[in-house]
Amino acid sequence: MVEPREVVIAAAVRTPFSKFGGVLREVHSTDLGAHVIREVLSRAGIRGEQVDMVYYGMCIQAEAAIEYNVNARQALLKAGMPPETVSLTLDRACCSSLTCVQMGFRDIRYGEADVVLAVGAENMSNTPFVLHNVRWATGLAQPLIRDHLFPIGYSGYNSLAKDAGEVAVEHGIGREEQDHWAWRSQKRYDEAKRAGKFAEEIVPIEVPQRKGKPLRLEEDEFPKPETTLEKLASLPTVYGSPTVTAGNAPGLDAGAAALVLMSRQKALSLGIPVLGTIVATASVARQPRYIASAPADAIDRVLGRAGLGLDDLKLLEINEAFAAVPLVSSKILADRHHGGDRKRLEALREKLNVNGGAVAVGHPVGASGARILMTLAYELRRRGGGYGACAICGGLAQADAAVIRCEGN
Repeated sequence: MVEPREVVIAAAVRTPFSKFGGVLREVHSTDLGAHVIREVLSRAGIRGEQVDMVYYGMCIQAEAAIEYNVNARQALLKAGMPPETVSLTLDRACCSSLTCVQMGFRDIRYGEADVVLAVGAENMSNTPFVLHNVRWATGLAQPLIRDHLFPIGYSGYNSLAKDAGEVAVEHGIGREEQDHWAWRSQKRYDEAKRAGKFAEEIVPIEVPQRKGKPLRLEEDEFPKPETTLEKLASLPTVYGSPTVTAGNAPGLDAGAAALVLMSRQKALSLGIPVLGTIVATASVARQPRYIASAPADAIDRVLGRAGLGLDDLKLLEINEAFAAVPLVSSKILADRHHGGDRKRLEALREKLNVNGGAVAVGHPVGASGARILMTLAYELRRRGGGYGACAICGGLAQADAAVIRCEGN
């Protein structure tokens, strides 16, 4: 039996996240993926032929289909990696790129690989309309045109916003508290940006134009630092939700993220500095309506695998699929571990999404799992190291989580 090996993060990078209809609106997600693959290899100081496996997450399959399929394969070839590189494209909704981390972690930990890329990419602006019922249509049958971005949901189920809002209300978390969290996310993000914190994780990208010079995107487009609680309170709810609005939810965004994972032995042999160590990973799936609470269950599961308690964590990241998600999941965690003590809940939330979250930075769904992990790792290192956990929910109440340990700068 192979002795489990330590798995480390050797490099982590993302593009700036572009808002819906923004600078990246016509750039295919495979090009975004190729861009971060090139950059993360460069930052790690390794060549493509040293990579054993590429796991590549994305969610919006209608956009993937513009370039047919095997998008991981296409992205790595565009990035200049050897054609012998093995890859896998996978879809676990918003969890996808954190699922890639989990699969790479397993490969390395149990000796199937030494170096793995975990990549996520999405461009929701570039999603095409899909024309159904045409190939075999006869007579006067009308074609059906479907926009796969509206509503954000799954056939036969409630909208994600409706489920998240209703479950939040069941936990005593109303519209006002969700708006306040959204405002906090914007403010925390703006403070972090002013402090230069995102410079470490972002690689700029240039977008060729039909006329004139390329547009250069150097920072996230989606944040709204001018947000006020009054503006948030004035917004209507969406998709039948009792609480979710455009202001306390993220956008339909574009971006990509990538991490280089290695065995510690490999990193040492190559002289590569380590950003962090992946201690454990976990996944859960729940009844479809419990999207807002699934991250809490994933965190509890991964803490058990890591042999840690909630109080051992210096920082947490829970993806803001809606403001309801970190609020509900943190309340559940505090109830389970601290008996519902309000002060302990507030202390827990002070460690949660300290640089803002997807409500501010944006949520290109395939890339967000990798993004929260790298944001967590960079911030832990800035704060002198320690343990941290991240979790993300995915469509129909799946969730992935990871625990990492970092050393200080």
